[in-house]
Amino acid sequence: IKDKFINKDYELSSKKIQKYIEKQRQNIYNKAKRKKKEIEMDIKKGQIVDGTVTGIKPYGAFIEIEDGPVGLAFIEDLSVVRIKSPKERVKVGQKVKCMIKSIDEETGRVNLSYKDCLGTWEENIEKFKEGMKVKGIVRDTEKRKNGVFIELTPNLVGMTEYTEDLKYGETVDVCIKKIIPEKKKVKLVIV
Repeated sequence: IKDKFINKDYELSSKKIQKYIEKQRQNIYNKAKRKKKEIEMDIKKGQIVDGTVTGIKPYGAFIEIEDGPVGLAFIEDLSVVRIKSPKERVKVGQKVKCMIKSIDEETGRVNLSYKDCLGTWEENIEKFKEGMKVKGIVRDTEKRKNGVFIELTPNLVGMTEYTEDLKYGETVDVCIKKIIPEKKKVKLVIV
């Protein structure tokens, strides 16, 4: 079949080329429209879905929704605390629960939130009491060096006084000095 096209001259008019391009454009549009319809039928904003992490980039994690499309959880939607890499929260192949944060009407892109399925502040704080000694992970320092954020659980963070020798990602022992539910704050002391 290939031989009949080799070394042959073809006359292509601009109208034929234009028709071909228009047909390809229409095919792409129809395919995107079908995909969008599939997404709309299966998932809705705010819905909790099961998925599997399929890829990790510096800006977030790609998660394939069970019986659905692949969505993206941006790094800020993986954790309430500032993390430097999505790899600090998830890994490829990991099964996760996510909330559908948004669906782009035109492209069909799905944005997900992993942190919204890790429990509320109130649910996470129930595990802790004032005076309790626990381990935490150093996550971030305030710009004016007023304090250091310590992650107690993946969706709960407390603050301790600024100390130069604390390093990001380091596990430290802390004591829960004060829990302030109305402000959703936890004050910590390094022990």
